[in-house]
Amino acid sequence: MENKILIKKYPNRRLYDTKMSSYVTIADVADMIRAGNRVEVQDVTSGEDVTALVLTQIIMDKAKKNQGLLPVSLLHLVIQFGENLLHEFFENYLEKTMENYLIYRKTMDDQVNVYLDMGMDFSSLAEKTIKDLEAMNMFSKKK
Repeated sequence: MENKILIKKYPNRRLYDTKMSSYVTIADVADMIRAGNRVEVQDVTSGEDVTALVLTQIIMDKAKKNQGLLPVSLLHLVIQFGENLLHEFFENYLEKTMENYLIYRKTMDDQVNVYLDMGMDFSSLAEKTIKDLEAMNMFSKKK
């Protein structure tokens, strides 16, 4: 079960965490998300969901610190093709791709740890993997 935190956004741009009953910063919201929480940000005046705006602001703050999350070429595509086409793509495919990648990465990390605990020789494993890939024509040298 995911933890959901409701944040109220006031006209003076202040953010209020309703769970902790205290004001928070954008950095605090980012930390909440990194800790595995889901946040919903609601404009106090209109009641509108402004979660996407606040999360985008977090990404923009990182970009200002030269920690850009998205490559420039992708940003060009976002601007060029507009929000509708890309919103549909992000909503339908990118999120699932990222989730699957994270599951795969954790599985591989866990497997490597098992091999390390067993004292397995990775050079022989790599050699076997390369031979298997060559057999499938996936890793063969260009002729």
